[in-house]
Amino acid sequence: MMRSFYQYLLYHPSFFAKQLQFLVCLCLYFTTYIHSLLLIVMKKPQFIVAAPTSNAGKTSLTLGLLRACKNRGIDIQPFKSGPDYIDPMFHQLACHKTGINLDLFMMEQAHLQANYTHCMQVPEVACIEGVMGLFDGSIKAEGSTAALAKLLDIPVILVVDAQAVAYSVAPLLYGFKNFDPDLNLAGVVFNRVNSESHYQFLIDACHDVGVVPLGRLPFLSNCEIPSRHLGLSIDQLPQYNGAIDELAKAVEQHVPIDPLLDLCMRAIEPLQTTPPPPLVSTMKIAVARDEAFNFCYQQNIDAFRQLGKIVFFSPLHDSALPTADLIYLPGGYPECYLHELAANDAMQQSIKEYVEASGHIFAECGGMMYLGKSIIDEAGKTFKMMGVFDFSTSMLPKKLKMGYRRIYVNGTELKGHEFHYSTIVNDENITTIGRVGNARNQKVDSQLYKYKNVLASYIHFYLGEANQLQHLLDAI
Repeated sequence: MMRSFYQYLLYHPSFFAKQLQFLVCLCLYFTTYIHSLLLIVMKKPQFIVAAPTSNAGKTSLTLGLLRACKNRGIDIQPFKSGPDYIDPMFHQLACHKTGINLDLFMMEQAHLQANYTHCMQVPEVACIEGVMGLFDGSIKAEGSTAALAKLLDIPVILVVDAQAVAYSVAPLLYGFKNFDPDLNLAGVVFNRVNSESHYQFLIDACHDVGVVPLGRLPFLSNCEIPSRHLGLSIDQLPQYNGAIDELAKAVEQHVPIDPLLDLCMRAIEPLQTTPPPPLVSTMKIAVARDEAFNFCYQQNIDAFRQLGKIVFFSPLHDSALPTADLIYLPGGYPECYLHELAANDAMQQSIKEYVEASGHIFAECGGMMYLGKSIIDEAGKTFKMMGVFDFSTSMLPKKLKMGYRRIYVNGTELKGHEFHYSTIVNDENITTIGRVGNARNQKVDSQLYKYKNVLASYIHFYLGEANQLQHLLDAI
């Protein structure tokens, strides 16, 4: 009987080929099906580090966790809630991966979720550093850290500065746990707690209000990390490496990392977006990037890359502009490099010639200051700058101006934010375009300055959304 079957196969090879083809297809089907199931239920630890107030220890815990996970060989991806540029630089220092901004005012929800999902396809852990207090938003809790946690459906790790409190922390924890029932408060880490006896009072408070205690960080006098240090430049960052090492040691010693990660396990959806079409544009974009100019969202760089080829240059160190169809001068710390910028006459001349030849330039904050006639430092000394615009900027009086901005140009709304201590002097006769409002759409005195094909403003724009960059370029 068996011999007859083999003889049949021998003289009817097409039958064998069809059966083999069927089996291969069946295996491929089940492999694809199982792979799809794995993608659907793929889970990774994801959490937001938040606090009741600013300066409670969010950055300290975040950097300690980032460095501790890196030391363990865990691929952790940092993010930053809000428009901040400085914290992502510290993220890069802590785990060698730049923090990605997630901002619910400047980014549409679907766009933000797509960015987050894209960034989390490979990393093992997501750590988002919150902004200000947990529920502080542009209007009430809109755009707050809590709103971001709910949108992404990930838990919150609350950091509480308990240096001067013991069991009285209970009503505070109760309020944050119950104020918004849709928010998942996974647990709390207490900052500036040096002894186990002090920590025990805090544990008792947690147990009585139903919040999971997730450890403590002692007060480390040599580990102060600047939260908004407008004198900090890129070349100064490495000096904080030792402090981050100490924070990582404290986290390893006093925070149960493995239970924390297990507590924050959440599903990650597979990436649904299709890859972008091949680049066909021959446009060249030159982006300033050095110690003085370095405030730029990664999503903005990605948007520029969709338009053409990017080359980076340094207004500090280079003597001439690279050949380009568009120059982007982002913000940064020009006020910390006034001697060097003023002394680089060759670069200033190169940019002036580019401007007068109708070259296109887009400048934000520090980049705008560089294009002015001069910058006056905190001592009152004046340094010559580009002179493209006939105004100066001054660090006197040093007054903080910050907030979200709605920008209306050519019938289109763009979004951004301001954060600067300098002021503009003598801009009354400068051409301006558009209208600028705050988060509540109330008019503010911020301006978009225009000269030939140059557009400049104190505002940092978010250009990662579809067509936002093109709308801005149309205004230039």
